[in-house]
Amino acid sequence: MSKILIVDDDDALRNLMRTRLAGTYEVIDTGDPVQALGLALEHKPDAILLDLMMPNTSGFELCQSLHTLSYTSRIPIFIVSGESAVKHREHVASLGARGFFEKPVNFPELKKRLSDEIQAQHPERRAHVRVRMRLFLKLKGQDESGRSFEQLTATENVSAGGFLCNFAVTLGKDAILDVFISSAGQDSYVGRVRPARIEAPGTQWQRYGFQFIERSKDWVLQDQLS
Repeated sequence: MSKILIVDDDDALRNLMRTRLAGTYEVIDTGDPVQALGLALEHKPDAILLDLMMPNTSGFELCQSLHTLSYTSRIPIFIVSGESAVKHREHVASLGARGFFEKPVNFPELKKRLSDEIQAQHPERRAHVRVRMRLFLKLKGQDESGRSFEQLTATENVSAGGFLCNFAVTLGKDAILDVFISSAGQDSYVGRVRPARIEAPGTQWQRYGFQFIERSKDWVLQDQLS
């Protein structure tokens, strides 16, 4: 069962969220933002629901800390707050949050977003072992506006099924890109990928997790594609 960490100093709301999510997820919760970082490191939850206005350490600070630490940087964070989404959405996205839900919480929408995020991550985790390996790649395709592009990037996180990289271009959810390994001034075609997930969209830390839909024998890792 996937794990959810809830961080909110409002006991009543935290209990409500635990009740509404407990049938689907293993729920860990705390009202102490200082304790929350330790719980995230200990349990490595599949997602974190985070309030903004809390004593001692604000949700803004905790969100940034979780996104900065390598061990927790890939955990999707959703802000659940009484603060205005219009006022804070852009700022929390720059700190690494994937979404913003205003109180009172729209639980059907929250459950859908959690399910989408977790399902997007788990196939890669189950099917392929990731390896730390630095590669320079060229990606070719069309952005969300239909404009063609070629983009050079680098990855240090690869598997037989895909890779994770910083990528400034905004893609549509159905985008298909051609991938080339760039080495010694030459580009070698290694397959086609689709975006499986995006981290910190619209910020300088924006990263895509790409999954192969076609892969040549020249890709650096090989096993059975899922």
